Amino acid sequence: MLPIDAAAHSSRWRRRHPVDKAVLGLGLTVLAISLPPWPGAGLVLVTALAVLLGPAGVPGRRLWRAYRVPLGFCVTGALPLLVQVGSPAGFVTWADGGPVRAAELLLRTSAASLGVLLFAFTTPMSDLLPRLVRAGVPAPVVDVALVTYRMSFLLLDSVRRIRQAQAARLGHTTRAATWRSLGGLGATAFVRAFDRAARLQTGLAGRGYDGTLRVLVPEARVSVPFTAASVALLVALAVLTLVLERPLS
Repeated sequence: MLPIDAAAHSSRWRRRHPVDKAVLGLGLTVLAISLPPWPGAGLVLVTALAVLLGPAGVPGRRLWRAYRVPLGFCVTGALPLLVQVGSPAGFVTWADGGPVRAAELLLRTSAASLGVLLFAFTTPMSDLLPRLVRAGVPAPVVDVALVTYRMSFLLLDSVRRIRQAQAARLGHTTRAATWRSLGGLGATAFVRAFDRAARLQTGLAGRGYDGTLRVLVPEARVSVPFTAASVALLVALAVLTLVLERPLS
């Protein structure tokens, strides 16, 4: 199980309905994208951090380990805005207003990423996917997503075991040995994935699979007070942004 999935299963909001958390987490993401980057995205970023580390109870170290990957993409996407190519002053020069645009983009994307992480850190996929059928998503699509989600963990576990076995047999002592081990790892994981898929298909057929995977979903109801408080928080952020809006420069 990935760290973010383990955190979602042990979250304080684990028993809350996914709709409650979607209103808050995805609502913050929408605000980060639609509001002016300053102060809108900045307020969303601070609010998402406060909720994650406070009421949601996400450990700071675990949050940083998950956040640093999308943050790296955010920084990479903002850096090209600092320069321009093919201007009269030279082939590559500093762009006029580049730092402002880069900072605005970085604020938007980093705040939006935290909103998505708020939902991911509090909502296990095993709670979300089965409920998508009630939302109108075709059952076969949800079944494929469930199987893929499960198989991905089995495949990662197989890769980890193979790497441990190769390391125990001195398969990573030299560069040539490392490349041979990497090739063997890919081939073995490929074969095991097909073998597990075949066994899964045989097991489903033996249990009378009729095109729908039926799984138990924890009972949960949409909390009206929680949802209302989330909507009130989102509205307050939007109003506060419009009141405090100032150019970043």
